[in-house]
Amino acid sequence: MATVYLKEIREELQKVLTEKDHPFRFFTLATVGLDQVARLRTVVLRDVSENLKLTFYTDKRSKKITHIKENKRVSLLLYHPTKLLQLKIEGTASYKDDDATKEKYWSKLDSYAKKQYTTSRSPGSNLINPQNLEYLSEENHFCLVEIIPYKIEYLKLSQPHHIRVRFSKVGTQWESEYLVP
Repeated sequence: MATVYLKEIREELQKVLTEKDHPFRFFTLATVGLDQVARLRTVVLRDVSENLKLTFYTDKRSKKITHIKENKRVSLLLYHPTKLLQLKIEGTASYKDDDATKEKYWSKLDSYAKKQYTTSRSPGSNLINPQNLEYLSEENHFCLVEIIPYKIEYLKLSQPHHIRVRFSKVGTQWESEYLVP
């Protein structure tokens, strides 16, 4: 019975690849580095594989990459306001910035998106005047982050009862259990 909810999760995540305005396109990523403080930020879902590996792009100098190096366990929060559907995902993150990966994905970006990975200073650096931000012409700091989920929590707010299901990855299979909403 719970497999119907896992099927819905897969379908909604796959829709992000074809529906530019899908609510799951922008999701919240939480990392915890050595300082033991949860850090949250919104990122853009760029790819979803058949086995639910999630991919987003970032600047390799960003704090999220530092945190992933310190602690590869991350959490994601996605919400679909029309369907009243929330997904909480826990997974293991890794980043790729090798030449082959960069070449494959860099070419898919438009010039405006590419510019975001070419700032002369790292994301989060102090900046006196935003108008004076300098960009590099021969260099970029693009990388991608891949998240392999090991736990997914599905919460559907509905009548007469909310539905909450936790899926846990055991080997290659997803095991499920219903939870009190």
